[in-house]
Amino acid sequence: MPVSPDPTPYPLDHLAMRGADEDAALVLRGETLSWKDLRSRVAQMAGWLAANVPERGSRVASWAGKGELTCLMPLAAARAGLVHVPVNPLLKRGQVKHILDDSGASLLVANAGRVASLKEGDASCPVIDESEMLAAARNAEPLDTSSQADPDALSAILYTSGSTGRPKGVMLSHANLWLGAVSVAHYLGLESDDVALAVLPLSFDYGQNQLLSTWYAGGSVVPLDYLTPRDVIKACGRHEITTLAAVPPLWVQLVDQEWPEEATASMRRLTNSGGALTTDLVRDLRGLFPDARLFAMYGLTEAFRSTYLDPALIDTHPTSIGRAIPFAEILVVDEGGEVAPQGELVHCGPLVAQGYWQDAERTAERFKPAPAASEFGGTAVWSGDTVRRADDGLLYFVGRSDAMIKSAGNRISPQEIEEVVLATGLVEQAVAFGVPDARLGHAIHLVVCGEGDDEALRAALRRDLPNFMQPQDVRWVDAMPLNPNGKIDRSKLVREAS
Repeated sequence: MPVSPDPTPYPLDHLAMRGADEDAALVLRGETLSWKDLRSRVAQMAGWLAANVPERGSRVASWAGKGELTCLMPLAAARAGLVHVPVNPLLKRGQVKHILDDSGASLLVANAGRVASLKEGDASCPVIDESEMLAAARNAEPLDTSSQADPDALSAILYTSGSTGRPKGVMLSHANLWLGAVSVAHYLGLESDDVALAVLPLSFDYGQNQLLSTWYAGGSVVPLDYLTPRDVIKACGRHEITTLAAVPPLWVQLVDQEWPEEATASMRRLTNSGGALTTDLVRDLRGLFPDARLFAMYGLTEAFRSTYLDPALIDTHPTSIGRAIPFAEILVVDEGGEVAPQGELVHCGPLVAQGYWQDAERTAERFKPAPAASEFGGTAVWSGDTVRRADDGLLYFVGRSDAMIKSAGNRISPQEIEEVVLATGLVEQAVAFGVPDARLGHAIHLVVCGEGDDEALRAALRRDLPNFMQPQDVRWVDAMPLNPNGKIDRSKLVREAS
């Protein structure tokens, strides 16, 4: 039977206790961990962490592909009384240095290739190879007793780009992560025989929840670092996948492929977040998976997930973001903070994060007292997104009030790209922004001023920026347009690129 939405939060490592001993919990390359194995490995990893990072509340970072380390670290760090900082494996050394410095990490565990990419001074903490750490954990004294941590204690810091500046760390408590898992497991109707294919980055809240919600239901997870859409399709058939979560750019690629019957036969549900589904994409997915339920969802890292659309409504309301998920209260308010048919989406309730790590100024901008109409009260996340509530109560996304670029499911800071471009020394000024793109959501457009070499600039950006931050177009200009205040006229640049 589907799980019930129990509102009682627990320490995150209690998720290791959810499944039956002999059932599969995690399907890795070369081995499958039963729930009994999972419990043993979490206890061993927690024991190693506690021995090597003895100060409770210390931050430990992981930077590797999907595998035993990155899947078990959220639970093992929680049991050891530590705070997990998952680093996107696509990031380059400059972004990783910022995250390590900003979080004050006491330890970085990374795979050999990523360790080798670091230069002297990049890591402000000890660094250990992933394989070495896993081998050492096998001989560690296990922490078999589940954590008794306060559910409101900090459990993880997820770094996400803002509209200005470098990535900021969103502070998530045990309760945030636990109740997020409960909520999603409930409204998706997850069961203990479900098998989820985890294709999204585990450093992404949507990606990490693939693990946590499936494990809350006692199901099994198959982590996959794929190179092509065909890899995803093959894995769906090989492992009889029942749950597939993706972002629109991946869905666009997947629906263009031929799917054999064995890859679709077991599918029970598809979930989408990180960008809006189009009417055409809904039609294509429904045609490809006629027996699977399609969940359109809206979320933000600062509150994990806000809304979902009942799959029964997806054919008639394909562009709606639905209604509030369990444990979330969603209000639409005008500039005066009063409930209105159209306005800013404000998320209230226990899924609201604890703010940004060591950044009181930006925390105060986004985390503010809930509107007077809120039943939860307390602190709410003011999303900065404009939505419309229809007469039937369904919500529709209208637009973003900030300059964030949302490309291939990633939230990208224009300023972060611009800082890297200027640091090359090849240009005098730089402006980055997103332009609509059918496959990516937004493609990154870069306008630069200077007498530099285009080939040299692109080579430098390939070196210093991850693939998802690479500009699709680079335009060189003699001078940037200015507005009446003497600032670069970004709006004009955007109009010229459209």
